[in-house]
Amino acid sequence: MKILVCISNVPDTTTKINFSDDAKSFVTAGVQFIINPYDEIALTRALELTEAQGGTVTVLHVGDASTEPTIRKALAIGATDAVRVNAAPRDAYFVAKQIAAYAKDQGFDMIMTGRESIDYNGSQVASMVGEILDQPSISIVKVLNVEGTTATLEREIEGGKEVITCPLPLVVSATEGMAEARIPNMRGIMSARTKPLTTIEAIDVPSLQQFVKYDKPAARSQVKLVAADDVKGLVDLLHNEAKAI
Repeated sequence: MKILVCISNVPDTTTKINFSDDAKSFVTAGVQFIINPYDEIALTRALELTEAQGGTVTVLHVGDASTEPTIRKALAIGATDAVRVNAAPRDAYFVAKQIAAYAKDQGFDMIMTGRESIDYNGSQVASMVGEILDQPSISIVKVLNVEGTTATLEREIEGGKEVITCPLPLVVSATEGMAEARIPNMRGIMSARTKPLTTIEAIDVPSLQQFVKYDKPAARSQVKLVAADDVKGLVDLLHNEAKAI
C-alpha cells in the first residue's frame, strides 16, 4: 500500500497569538510550531496500515524551509520519505492544487489529511484534493480499515454513525479516534536525519481569496453570580443583559 499523508505546520496550542501592527500578518517570532494534531492522527493510522499490510508512507507539506523541523518529526515518527513544496500556503485551494499536482502521477492508494488545521479550521483541503483528482473523498473519519482494494470507514452523524465502503484510491480526512499519535523514539529521531526529504517548486495557482485582516476575539466579560434563591435577580439579568446565542 502506498499512502500520502499531507501535514500542516501550526502553532503549538499553548502559543500566545499576536498579529502585526497593521493586523495583516501573524507574528511568528518566539512561536513553537508542531505537526497539526489531526494530521498526526492521519499519519499514525497510515503507519499502522502499512506496518500491518506492507507499503510506504510519504509525507507532503507546503511551506518554506523553516518548516523542515516539523517534516523531520513526521519522518521520526515513521514516515518513509517526505516532500516539501517550496511555497507559503496562502489558502486551502492553493494547498490542494499543490497536493494534487504532486500526487496525480505517483500512484498513491490513499491520500490522507487531518480533518482541519488548528490555525485556520477550514476543513477544505481533503475534499478539494478529491475533486481535483476525481477521486472519492470522505471527511472527518473516526475509523479506517483497508482490506485488499476496499476501505471501510466510519464517521459520526447526527443521532448515530455512518459506515461507508469505498474502493481505492480515495482521499480521507482523519479526526479523533482514528489512532493515537505516536511519540518518536531515539531510533526514529536518528533515522529521520537520513531519510529522503525532497523539495519541489510550487505550480502556479490563481488567488481566489485574500485575507484582509486578522483580529482576536473580544475579551470575556466578568461572570455574574446569582444567589440560588434570587429568582427575580436571575430573571432580570436574563431579560436585560443576556444575549441570544
